[in-house]
Parts: sequence; structure tokens; C-alpha cells
Amino acid sequence: MAKKSWSEKFATKKAPEIKRVDKKFADIPEGASMFIATPQIVAEYVQQIPSGKSTDIKTMRKDLAAEFHAEYTCPVTSGIFLRIVAEKAFEDITAGKKNVIPFWRIIQADSPLAKKLSFGTEFIAKKRKAEGI
Repeated sequence: MAKKSWSEKFATKKAPEIKRVDKKFADIPEGASMFIATPQIVAEYVQQIPSGKSTDIKTMRKDLAAEFHAEYTCPVTSGIFLRIVAEKAFEDITAGKKNVIPFWRIIQADSPLAKKLSFGTEFIAKKRKAEGI
């Protein structure tokens, strides 16, 4: 079976959910409610960041938790979904699409996530510089 493209991973039909954490997990205490987003929800969040502005994944997690009535947003899936969003956007750019998800407004070029991206950190640095971030 062929490996899924990032666009196929993005198109997953999983629903978002809120889970009760039964033991301490990352920065989430036992018993807290944890929101698990979807790549689409992460993409919608990133698309709302205005040109020339930047935020970070911790802020996104707090905002999504509040929006979906949970105490926290899962740090693991947030990172995974943000990578899917960035890789899909880069596939779109490579395909010549103009209106893409501006992932460089939330992923800093020197972040651990940026170092995992298939296209490297230079692209992010250029896009952030072009927007004055």
C-alpha cells in the first residue's frame, strides 16, 4: 500500500473529542478535560492569524481548549496536526496553489517542529521575514 500524502492525512474524517485524563499527561494534571482537535480545526485556527502576526502552539492549545470547553488541548496531537497542516500547505504551494494555510505564522524556523518538516526551516524563515514577523 502506498504511503498517504499529507493532503490525504489532512482529509481524515475523525471527529474532535474531549477526554478526561486518568493520569498526569505532559502538562495536563490527572482528572482534567483534554480536547483532541483535528487537522482541520488546527488549519482553521492558523488561517485566522493575520498577515504579519505570529503566535505559538501553546497559545493555540489554550485558545482551542477554551473554544471547545475543555481545560487543556492535547500537546501530542496538536504537534502532529500542525505538522500535517504545514506539510499539506507545502504540497499545495508545490502544486502552484496560491491560497494556502500560512503555517509559518505559528511555526518558528528554529522550533523542534520546523526541524521535522520535509522541506526544512529556510522556507519558514523566508516567509516570516517577508511578512515582517
